[in-house]
This record gives sequence, C-alpha cells and structure tokens, in this order.
Amino acid sequence: MHTQLKPLKRHTALQPLSREHHFGLLLCWKIQMGFRKNIDPKRIRVYADWFYKNHLIPHFEIEETHVFTILEKDDKLIKKALADHRRIKRLFAETNDDAITLNKIEETLEQHIRFEERVLFPEIQKIATEAQMLQIEKTHQAENFKDNLDDAFWK
Repeated sequence: MHTQLKPLKRHTALQPLSREHHFGLLLCWKIQMGFRKNIDPKRIRVYADWFYKNHLIPHFEIEETHVFTILEKDDKLIKKALADHRRIKRLFAETNDDAITLNKIEETLEQHIRFEERVLFPEIQKIATEAQMLQIEKTHQAENFKDNLDDAFWK
C-alpha cells in the first residue's frame, strides 16, 4: 500500500518568507499577464525593477544572512540557492532586451521559489534547532506587502 507523505507544516519562523515567496510568484504571474496583454516590456520592467529593489533584495539578504547559514556553506542545496540568487541579480542588472530578460526573470524566479519551498525550506526545518528558528523569527517579521499600483498593467 502506498502512503502519501503529509507535507511538513511550515515553521512559524519561515512563514513570513513563504508569504514573500507568494508575492514573488505573483510577480512572475504579472510578467506573464503583461506579455499576454501585449504590454510594452518597458512598462513591465519598471514594475519588475521596483519589486526587485523593494522586495527581492531585502528577502535575499534575510535568507542569506539568517536562513541559509543553518546548513553548511558547502551544502549542495545552499550552493544552488546562492547560485540562483546571483543569477537573478545578474538578470535584473541586464539592460538589453527587456522582453528576453523579463522572460528569463519570470522563469528563473519561479523555479527558484519552488525549489526553496519544496526542497530547501523543508530541509532547513528538519535540521534547524528551535533556537535557530527563534532567531529567524526575531530578525524577520512579516511585513504588510504594499504593491506598486502606479501602472497595474496586469489588470
């Protein structure tokens, strides 16, 4: 008989980061909607850059400083997560073809978030001590997400 493994309940310390992942996935969806609606990629890029500066950079810093450090530096999951962060940062630094870059950002960011949610966070949760989780909780509280609706091209 095949038994389904119940998903690990996300520790309260990681829930704010998971909520931020949800908003990252919404960014990916908004990029897709922009393309479906034939929105000028420059408009989509303005929003994506705003999201990157205001939400992704602080999110990456919290993860790299307080979450990834729970596993060893040479852990293959941490190496992958850090490589993903570097790749995403390089994509946001690209200034050539907005359409191509946005497609890459959307694809890379979505894969990265799903990796963290499905693989990395469950592993960190298994290994972390309660003291480590409390430290994450102390240093990172859920913020109320404030969207930039100056140009809601996705609606």
